[in-house]
Amino acid sequence: MSKRLLRLLLIISLALLVVALFVLLCLYLAAQYEPAFYREALEADPAEQEKASDQMLQQATALASALKKEGRWEAVITAEQINGWLAVDMVKNHPDALPPTLRDPRLTIGPNAITVACRFEQDGQSSVIGLTVEPYMSEPNVLALRIVKARAGLLPMPLDKIFDRLSQAARDMQLHLEWRQAGGHPVALLTLPAAEDNGRQVRIETLRLDDGEIYVAGSTEQKGVGP
Repeated sequence: MSKRLLRLLLIISLALLVVALFVLLCLYLAAQYEPAFYREALEADPAEQEKASDQMLQQATALASALKKEGRWEAVITAEQINGWLAVDMVKNHPDALPPTLRDPRLTIGPNAITVACRFEQDGQSSVIGLTVEPYMSEPNVLALRIVKARAGLLPMPLDKIFDRLSQAARDMQLHLEWRQAGGHPVALLTLPAAEDNGRQVRIETLRLDDGEIYVAGSTEQKGVGP
């Protein structure tokens, strides 16, 4: 082999090595990416988180009370309240709510979608994974979750793991779950229980998103009464 050909092969090999290292660096940086909303939520003032958590619990108590009465009911829950609850009350009172590989969940709410992110740690690796869904009521007491995207940093995650997690969670809560397709995206149809033990029927009829908040409304009727 001539020296000229050997030099050319060496240059090509070095160039390929540089490209490979650059790609690996890009993949690493992409996997380490943290959404801005997630960083901001983690850096929130602890006193404000405590206040928001208390507001979330008060909202939940008020809603539970409203569901026990016949007639229409509605509630508005903000992303700040949910994130406060995740940062404070869930950590204190529900430490086993998440598997050991996941921690520090936070969310952001837009006009059409909710993005949930959390820290994922396994085998010495750490990244922020995120799931964006578009929730809506396909019919009373049937919650539809259109899966828009799943990411580890900036990298796409395989959706089959998301399907398995949601399906297992539905089985654990004894809820009926169906999978369908809409607009090229998978949609989980989750049927919520309508009847309570005391004979009242709770119907969730409306779910609407706005910037930073969720509006939910419905009605409670005596079982066997109504249209």
